[in-house]
Amino acid sequence: MTLKLTLFSQEKEDFVLEILIDNDANFSELHQLILNDCNYDEHRKQCFLICDEDWRVKQRICLYDSEDLGYDEDVNLMSRTRIGDFLEDEGQRLAYVFDPEGKRFFLMELTENVFGRTEKKAFVNRRHGYAPLQSSNSSPKTSQKRGYREASYSEREPDEEPEENDIEENFYGDDGFETEELDLEGYEIDE
Repeated sequence: MTLKLTLFSQEKEDFVLEILIDNDANFSELHQLILNDCNYDEHRKQCFLICDEDWRVKQRICLYDSEDLGYDEDVNLMSRTRIGDFLEDEGQRLAYVFDPEGKRFFLMELTENVFGRTEKKAFVNRRHGYAPLQSSNSSPKTSQKRGYREASYSEREPDEEPEENDIEENFYGDDGFETEELDLEGYEIDE
């Protein structure tokens, strides 16, 4: 059976990958496909997180044995764990941590089970947009495959200050909000 996975980014809303992979493939094959397609480097603490419907983590699948895990937590390694062991129902969710230092990840969902079809090798079936930079403090890479280059703060002159608008657009993890930003009428809330 072939699994159709949709991968998307919260940082770059226009970036989406549709991946086809056999349910007997290991997570390491999916890991390598994502790294290659996004032109990312491999890092020791990259992992997949199997989530419930509310995106709460239920299980972790690691690249290597990690000392960060508790003694009571099962260690599932990408190279030894079949995707079909954790993903079988359409709508199941997982996350892929591509930048462990910056705690940045892609969200993924099993969008379709394609019965009667097997894939010898995982591949990207459809793509939209470009992946975000792998690390928020890294310089951009030039992709030989697609010939694109993204700008980052590291390309500015050392004494050049980023514009205020740039910081707001590129700030990741901003959980705060101003009460003036809330549209109470839109939520039908009476004061």
